Amino acid sequence: MFEDRKDAGQKLGKALEYYRHCDGVVLAIPRGGVEVGFYVAQQLSLPLSIVIVRKLPFPENPEAGFGAIAEDESAYFVNKVYDWMPFEKIQRVIDHQKEEVKRRVNVLRHDTPLPHITGKTVLLIDDGIAMGSTMQAAVMLCRNQKAKKIVIAAPVAGMETAMEMARIADEVVILEKPSDFRAVADYYQNWYDVSDEEVIEIMQKQNLVKGKKHG
Repeated sequence: MFEDRKDAGQKLGKALEYYRHCDGVVLAIPRGGVEVGFYVAQQLSLPLSIVIVRKLPFPENPEAGFGAIAEDESAYFVNKVYDWMPFEKIQRVIDHQKEEVKRRVNVLRHDTPLPHITGKTVLLIDDGIAMGSTMQAAVMLCRNQKAKKIVIAAPVAGMETAMEMARIADEVVILEKPSDFRAVADYYQNWYDVSDEEVIEIMQKQNLVKGKKHG
């Protein structure tokens, strides 16, 4: 459905045209969401930043998760997780992901704080939404920061997940909602895992664009 993340970001930006020049900010979820977010922010002439959120993976099956944690320690857990795993095991996973959150804030955002989002419109962007846990934690962070309006936007998500996102956000913009959704990668012709270095390059490019606008 999408050539690559650039194609997805440009199409998503067009779908979000209503928010051009609004009093808001694009918050992208690394790593894959950052390139999509870059093109959305360009299209809408909005500032771009990164919000660090980490899935809490099952130790025996890292592809699956039982929740997510955001950089302000907002945490979302799926139902009955404490029935499936002992508390100590869950806590170990949380502690490990907290360390990874710190590392990413340091490496990807150079330890700078999140932009001020109180009273602003926040566009939360990812390259696709699978289970929705990371987006749940990101929304919790934005609510804690008293964002005025929270818009979840992504190129693709399963129908059920899209409905769940509509329950927690003020608005949801998802371009494709397949009923037989399996994995985000299935909807991109050119899919690969984005590295820290690429995220840093994209943010440097964003800063150059911002500099030219204000220069």
